[in-house]
Amino acid sequence: MNILLYNPDNEVTNNFMPHLWMFLLKSLTPPRHQVFLVDGNAQRMSEEELAAYVRKNRVELVGIGAMTRMAAKAYRMADAVRAAGVRVVMGGPHVTEVPDEPLGRDGGLRHADAIALGEADQTWPQIVADAERGALKEIYLPVDAAGHEVKPSLDNYPEIPWDKLDLEQFDLIRFLPKWARRLISAAGIRGGSWESFHMIPIESGRGCPYGCEFCTVTGFFGDAIRFRSNESVVNELLMLKALEKRQKGKIAVFFIDDNFAINPKRTKSLLREIIARGAQLPWVAQISMNLLRDEELVSLIAESGGKWIFMGLESIDPESLKSVAKGFNKPGEYAAVLERLARHGLYAITSFIFGMDGDLPGVAERTLAQVRSWPPGLPVFGLLTPYPATPLYDKLAAAGRLIRPKHWLDFKPFAMAHAPRGLSPERAEAEVRYAWKTSYDPATTAGAMHRLEGRSLSDRAIHLVTRLIFRGIYFPQMRRREWLRVLFENRRSILHLLAQALEDRFRPRRERPAAVEVPSIR
Repeated sequence: MNILLYNPDNEVTNNFMPHLWMFLLKSLTPPRHQVFLVDGNAQRMSEEELAAYVRKNRVELVGIGAMTRMAAKAYRMADAVRAAGVRVVMGGPHVTEVPDEPLGRDGGLRHADAIALGEADQTWPQIVADAERGALKEIYLPVDAAGHEVKPSLDNYPEIPWDKLDLEQFDLIRFLPKWARRLISAAGIRGGSWESFHMIPIESGRGCPYGCEFCTVTGFFGDAIRFRSNESVVNELLMLKALEKRQKGKIAVFFIDDNFAINPKRTKSLLREIIARGAQLPWVAQISMNLLRDEELVSLIAESGGKWIFMGLESIDPESLKSVAKGFNKPGEYAAVLERLARHGLYAITSFIFGMDGDLPGVAERTLAQVRSWPPGLPVFGLLTPYPATPLYDKLAAAGRLIRPKHWLDFKPFAMAHAPRGLSPERAEAEVRYAWKTSYDPATTAGAMHRLEGRSLSDRAIHLVTRLIFRGIYFPQMRRREWLRVLFENRRSILHLLAQALEDRFRPRRERPAAVEVPSIR
């Protein structure tokens, strides 16, 4: 049987990192079946194109996984596939949150023949077997004999054969404009060729005990943390290092754990094993700010290849944090944690949310005043969004404060779905626009690059390219003319770095100035 696993985009924002669920389910599929993978973020398709794809490849079953912001596109694509006579099973966080919606039990259209609720590690092989014999059930849920939901153990984690998979659609180099490739090359970024660049998702554990009001993670994965063995994770990293060498490209890793260091003792043991076995690759992970008070942990992160750390700071107001059950974040400690990361050559991706009940007009500028006092990093900004089945959604619904109760069916990025207490929805949206515009304007970028003068040339080149790419999260820059405008606006920073690269390249080695190098990522 031919099977397609499809991850939809939302036609507005893009995420070019592969989604792990597709590769995981492919690895769990009996080998007698052929599995195709298509990620709409990497190769966008219309409904007609996807229907033609399944007909051309004689696909008999399509699995679609979707997060809430992709739900509307997921439903349209599912409808097109079913209209072509192919069965569809849908799963993922959104389907688990609103199971009646894809089955048409809420008064709307039916979009799926079957749905998989929760984690599908155990149910996917059964879904495939049932589809093969023409006996799909409507709902699949991993339960034990007593009917209680079972969270899969990660003890016997399936091996994902990255070295045998076709990853061409996820090559990030092809999305970079030529100037960015040349800048990386001219800056002398070490380690050989940049013929390709892949960001590979790896999970080392699942679950989060924190239960923030706005987050879907605890509801989907649970509050009990499950971990893979250190050996399993390190073996996967070593496989990727060998693949990188063979394909003459670059590979980085995104640890997609919702909180990579939730158990610091275990995380330290994993990092030590990565170091001991020489499995370092550049990596990114999500880690709560409160866990990064630990100097030893931060040192091991840097030595094991860590490069960027994503932290959900959310707010600089303690009362706002408490209002969404994230009081474990202490704004008074933000600066010290970020300085600690900088001392170890690590950068922070700091996330902020506007539209909390404690926010007042001017919240963006107050936040930016704090950001300016920290080491240069990548701030990102969003609006408080009530996702279905979260405590936040239920609280706002009960209070009659939802203004777009099914906002996911009409996806609009950076648009409020409820009415905050301290500012209007329109003002909250304006605060986000101001934060993005100010944080990524040419003057701010030039200032960040000036503050990084003591870092190595390669480090600064990576920071500049990443900063200009991150600008595209809010300001679309997918077309050539948009990139040309970005290039022109930031020409001084780019030309200054290129001039330094050329000077360094042609200067005799003994005369080259010493740079403060970040910890080795090779």
